[in-house]
Amino acid sequence: MRDVTPPGGSPGAPPDPADSATAVVDDRGIVTGWSTGAERLLGYPCHEAVGSPVTRLIAPDAGGGRNGLPTLNGPGTTVLLRHRDGRHVEARVRAYPSVDHEGRTQRFIVATPPEQPTPDLVTADEAFAQCRLPVMVYDSALRAVRATAGAVRVLGLSEERMRGRRVTDILPPHLCERIEDGMGRVLATGESERFHVRGRARRDAPEKVWSVTVSPLVTPAGQVRHVEVSALDVTEQYLARERLALLNDISAQVGSTLDVMRTAQEMADVIVGRLADFVTVDLLDSLYRGVEPKPSTTGSVLLRRAAQQSVLPGAPEALIELGDVDDYPEFAPPVRCLATGRSSLHGAQDEAIRNWQRADPERAAIVRRFGIHSIMVIPLRARGITLGVAVLVRHQRQDPFTRDDLLLAEEIGARAAVAVDNARRYTLERGTALALQRSLLPSRLSAQDAVEVGHRYLPARTRAGLGGDWFDVIPLSGARVALVVGDVVGHGLRASATMGRLRTAVRTLADVELPADELLTHLDDLVTHLAAEEDSTADHEPDLEVPTDLVATCLYVVYDPISRRCTAASAGHLPPAVVRPGSPPEFVDVPPGPPLGVGGLPFETAEWELPPGSLLTLYTDGLVQNAGHDLGNGLEELLRCLGHPGSGPLETLCDELVRTLLPARPQDDVALLVARTRAFDADRVATWDLSSDPALVADARAQVLAKLDAWHLPDVAFAAELVVSELVTNAIRYGQPPIRLRLIRGAALICEVSDGSGTAPHLRRARTFDEGGRGLLLVAQLAQRWGTRHHAGGKTIWAEFELTEPDS
Repeated sequence: MRDVTPPGGSPGAPPDPADSATAVVDDRGIVTGWSTGAERLLGYPCHEAVGSPVTRLIAPDAGGGRNGLPTLNGPGTTVLLRHRDGRHVEARVRAYPSVDHEGRTQRFIVATPPEQPTPDLVTADEAFAQCRLPVMVYDSALRAVRATAGAVRVLGLSEERMRGRRVTDILPPHLCERIEDGMGRVLATGESERFHVRGRARRDAPEKVWSVTVSPLVTPAGQVRHVEVSALDVTEQYLARERLALLNDISAQVGSTLDVMRTAQEMADVIVGRLADFVTVDLLDSLYRGVEPKPSTTGSVLLRRAAQQSVLPGAPEALIELGDVDDYPEFAPPVRCLATGRSSLHGAQDEAIRNWQRADPERAAIVRRFGIHSIMVIPLRARGITLGVAVLVRHQRQDPFTRDDLLLAEEIGARAAVAVDNARRYTLERGTALALQRSLLPSRLSAQDAVEVGHRYLPARTRAGLGGDWFDVIPLSGARVALVVGDVVGHGLRASATMGRLRTAVRTLADVELPADELLTHLDDLVTHLAAEEDSTADHEPDLEVPTDLVATCLYVVYDPISRRCTAASAGHLPPAVVRPGSPPEFVDVPPGPPLGVGGLPFETAEWELPPGSLLTLYTDGLVQNAGHDLGNGLEELLRCLGHPGSGPLETLCDELVRTLLPARPQDDVALLVARTRAFDADRVATWDLSSDPALVADARAQVLAKLDAWHLPDVAFAAELVVSELVTNAIRYGQPPIRLRLIRGAALICEVSDGSGTAPHLRRARTFDEGGRGLLLVAQLAQRWGTRHHAGGKTIWAEFELTEPDS
């Protein structure tokens, strides 16, 4: 494009062509120059415009003059130009004469659109004054300078009345302090601040939440001389977030335990101070027993107070204490709520509330004393069953409950009711499981002479359920006793049922007088078979989830008060603790065999002597390994507690061990068995070595009668004489030397005949004309108990006789 340059810089020179639509026309009327402004105005690119007649660019009715241009007079003429797309464009056109570089005459044309009328702009003062948002301007002395219409509306004061006042003269005290502090900081730092305040902008206004922004107003010199305070009503958004946060806290904090009262209290604790000033939660009494509640058949309803909480210390609004029963009349809102399952919203002057107060003067006095003005009654419903009611009241907050508050409370009640019902069902299931477990544990320990016993069993207080810990004290022949503790790994009914089967098996195996290591071997086989049965169940019933990792531990200890020796074998169990008189406590080094259920590995025994008065402590791992300490520290603490046991009751010692070693809520079952050993003196045991001569049977009977006479036991002399005669005769006839006869005087009289043969006798039915075969039948009829035990040197046949007279 040819360079378009206006004539020199005279006062009448045209505008800069970069900003205007300019063109150059020679004396023949041909366009020789074209600017980008002209292209923008008329749409012709440079290559189309240059070389074309200027008349092509002018509308036909615009009139023509010299060289096709209209006559241009004065500062400019309005001309209709033709756009490239055919439309007409009105423009102010001015022509300036000039010459080209060869001296030929030409004209420099400048075209501008006509000036648009200036709009009627609103002034800044008018815009500020009419702003509907609450905005105020304060000077450096924190005095009001300006206020918008929104501020006038919210604060209820005219701009004239607010001008010159501080915030403390305009806002209620609970709002002004924080805002004025923010203004002071903004004046000092020049940095904007934003914060939320909650309250009433004036006494007769409802409580709202405001998002307040304090901004500096800076002079051209950069000084902060004023601050602008704007407030945005964010009440709905704030309350929505608050309600969501409350519901989230209800879900997170209610139901942390499976205790009915604790769950109800958690609900009350979360609500108070955020939705209500005072809350009570009353539940139907059957819930505390885990029983599903049923509708009341009477007019009034008895509800037990499960929880209550207040913003005031000590909850002085409460009429009853936790756990007490409140009697609600038939027309009271809580009873109506229970009957219909629907919530209700009341003011203090509602007819239902006035009738309730007339029927209960004490409750009416509480309403007047604390100024209770708004009440909500919410049902606690789960699975279509109403479990109880929650009553929410306000007396500190002036705003009454709204329908939105009622909907929120209903949602809270529904979520809390699920947690309460879960706790109720857990209470029922736990009670059932505990009853099952206690039925499998010994209700009372069998009488025996070998040891004095104290014991404790504490079920776990967790959602995992009851465990498989157990203990037992089993009287054995020869005045001996077996002490047993065991633990089935896991929790729940399966662990409890397995525990019962193992305890029964231990008693059965103990009755056949198996040595400790052999007994655990048979018990290990039993656990292996039980696991195989569960595997088979899982294969045949794939929909039934049956865990197959069946493992248990067991410690089996036998104490003989005559020899004063203990024999023990362990299947992966913790060692027993022993305290001998005058010696520090210690753990006995019992070889730790594999846990029951591992299978294929042998068990070993340990044997040691215990003087009379020694303490033998057996326990499960729940006693020494819990949240309070690890296993190592727990074992050390156990020895420390046993360091000064004294000679007091063993039940007291058990209580001390439990109190010291266990937390308030044990996470695992605990079985504890403490035994203080006794010993039989020589004058309570009589022993005779017999030869294999049948003629000596009469001498044996005579010696037994003499000893019984010396022990003052004439009532059992006849039966004992006959039994001794039969047992000694059988030993001489069928057994092998050495033969030994022993009498033991304890709670019962025990007669034992030992020989070197391992063949066990057995009862058989003798025919009418048989000459023998009635000996053991006679023993079974005369003795209270009888049996056979095997040992390394042969066997022993024993019989016990009940003593009717006190032991002298």
